[in-house]
Amino acid sequence: MTTTAAVPNDLLRAVRIGLRLSQDDFAKALRRAGEELGEPNEASKRLVQRWESGTSKTPRGVYARALERVTGRPVEALGFTLSVPMARAHTDGKGGHDMGTATGAEGVSSAAVGARTATPGADETFSGVWLSRYEFFSSGRNGSYEGKHYVVIVQHGNRLTAQSLPGASSNPDSPLTLDLTVDRNVVTGTWVEQTAADGYYNGARYHGAVQLLVEPTGRRMAGKWVGFGKDFDVNTGDWELRLVDRSTSKATLERYSKSPE
Repeated sequence: MTTTAAVPNDLLRAVRIGLRLSQDDFAKALRRAGEELGEPNEASKRLVQRWESGTSKTPRGVYARALERVTGRPVEALGFTLSVPMARAHTDGKGGHDMGTATGAEGVSSAAVGARTATPGADETFSGVWLSRYEFFSSGRNGSYEGKHYVVIVQHGNRLTAQSLPGASSNPDSPLTLDLTVDRNVVTGTWVEQTAADGYYNGARYHGAVQLLVEPTGRRMAGKWVGFGKDFDVNTGDWELRLVDRSTSKATLERYSKSPE
């Protein structure tokens, strides 16, 4: 009989680190959220460890709702394996709403990503704070624009999970997540960005794919993103990640929790 090894939930871990919370503090925040929601829970450091290690893959309803309150993200965007896709309504930028499910970028299970076998070199590490920069064309504004975020990258084997730091976006309240896989000098994966509810894009959620080439120094990745536009057209543009700090200490994360210049 064979057993399947647990696949760590690096996305949840990256989100927690981005919030500058220890596992114990994260559990306390979940308990407080439960009280505020009128649904007391027994979140503990051990439970958070089980989630992040992949030992426990699906949170119960009371925990799912507390997780969403603490992180500000839908539970299906936190790296869990959900038995039933969760539908979400989002504005379509035209005064109406579209319905989307946990497919595409958020529907890629951690098990599927972790099944890939290519691994980076033993001395290669991408963990740290990076400056993410991408370019896009806005048909509504008829011009080209740039999006910037400071993101913290957490590495586990050949998997990289990038999560923008609080307040570290050139567009306020526009968190970004990337789920990536390294194959030697090629980085491939998906991205998700939730725009601000009171911003130009009215809280729209965008997602797509990205592929980057890693420079020999290991301090810069550059390539292209692809994604759907509001008119159901496929768009693409340049994307770059530059290392700014190898540390992921609390002090470092606080230093970069600001809008990039």
